[in-house]
Amino acid sequence: MSRAFVKESDQDSASVEPPERPRGAGPNYVTARGLEALRARLKELLSERERLVAAAEPMAKQRLLEVKRDIRYFTAQLERAALVDMDGQPRDQVHFGASVTIRDEQGKDHTFHIVGDDEADVGAGRISWGAPLARAMLGSRVGDIVKWQRPAGATEVEIIAINYV
Repeated sequence: MSRAFVKESDQDSASVEPPERPRGAGPNYVTARGLEALRARLKELLSERERLVAAAEPMAKQRLLEVKRDIRYFTAQLERAALVDMDGQPRDQVHFGASVTIRDEQGKDHTFHIVGDDEADVGAGRISWGAPLARAMLGSRVGDIVKWQRPAGATEVEIIAINYV
């Protein structure tokens, strides 16, 4: 008999529980901007959960599972959040929250802001403090040459400017 005429079991058509989003074990370092973004995202997710539950649409089951997973993630991130005081950072060294301008081996300048994991957006120039480039720069001063191990191979960059905004 063809499978086209056989009823699928309820389990075959059931929504699949999405995998949990990875979370670090230690503190979740955040800037003030990052903390507000976490709170806003959690608020959006809670509203979406209410809307999905009220709609009770069969097609929304998978999305509801994803929203619940994301609520768990953002709740945990907020519980672990450690707001870093930018005023307490040494102005002459690269630390969390710094905006760092580097010059690459080709003489081109790039500026990166070192932020928390959930704030990172390379396209916008925001890199996580745990990213290889950020880790390589931490503790450096203007004029220092920093060796950065990238997937394409090691390279050196010079620290041109450090600012805390």
